[in-house]
Amino acid sequence: MNNHFFVNYNHEIRLFVVLASILLFLFLSSFFFGLMTDRSDRSVPTETASRPFPNVVLEAKAAYVYDVRNQTVLFAKNEDTRLPLASLTKIMSALVAKDLSPLHSTVTISNESLQADGDSGFHTGERWKLKDIIDFSLITSSNDGIRAVALSLGAINRVTASPEEIIDDFVGEMNIKAGELGLKNTYFWNESGLDLPVETGESMMKNGAYGTARDVSTLLEHILLYNPELLRATKEVSVTFRSLDNYEYIAKNTNDIAAKIPGLMISKTGYTNTAGGNLAVVFDPELGRPIIIIVLSSTREDRFADVITLVDAAMEHLKKSSKK
Repeated sequence: MNNHFFVNYNHEIRLFVVLASILLFLFLSSFFFGLMTDRSDRSVPTETASRPFPNVVLEAKAAYVYDVRNQTVLFAKNEDTRLPLASLTKIMSALVAKDLSPLHSTVTISNESLQADGDSGFHTGERWKLKDIIDFSLITSSNDGIRAVALSLGAINRVTASPEEIIDDFVGEMNIKAGELGLKNTYFWNESGLDLPVETGESMMKNGAYGTARDVSTLLEHILLYNPELLRATKEVSVTFRSLDNYEYIAKNTNDIAAKIPGLMISKTGYTNTAGGNLAVVFDPELGRPIIIIVLSSTREDRFADVITLVDAAMEHLKKSSKK
């Protein structure tokens, strides 16, 4: 009787151990699989991410280098620190504009849009094809151009609305899109990224948008994968545009090093007093291996030197990797 009891007891213990082992295996498998597949969280410690570029020194407060094909962070410095975006904001403005209206639709330059900081030489009442004025605004970082886009498209569903309400609607769409893309540390107050005017009682100027180097990289990756034509013109050093009313414009890229980056695919600059110098680029040093580089809060000139430093480091890293 006792022997039979112990046999059953030992059998139950072994069964329990087997079941517990299976459950532990399933739990660990699920945990590690989640780490491998969750692309929305690429939280790589800065010291780990920086190892491929051990000797890199940057002026920028934040930087991020991402290998899109291999989904690998090659370099990171303060990649999750919120900083002013300046005109990198226009990247999101372009994406939202494309979502709101076909790229062949017409944008009319209103007098209100010409009140934006900067003068691109537009004429009141002048008409542009949406794709052309987006390209022009991105290449030259035109504030009045991107404001004309926002005023035209933000009013699509509003019969009567003030310019301020129309802009608020458009910027609201930008923030909705940021949420959809998982840009947890990004927020927009205007369509251009210009610093906001100092109001009564405020001691310092506020930025028109903030975000992180990682978030900007995620935004560019999304566009690269799903809307590759949207920012393609930004790789050009200079482009000639003609509005629908036959006015001609020569757009010179605000990225002074556009011609120096091999396989440049996307380029956008940003600069304000509060942001300092920002620069975002995507380049393809090998066929089908785009690399995203984001530099935030450098200086007006050093942002270009910072990106060249990171381009060179990425090229050297890829060369060494190919020999392994």
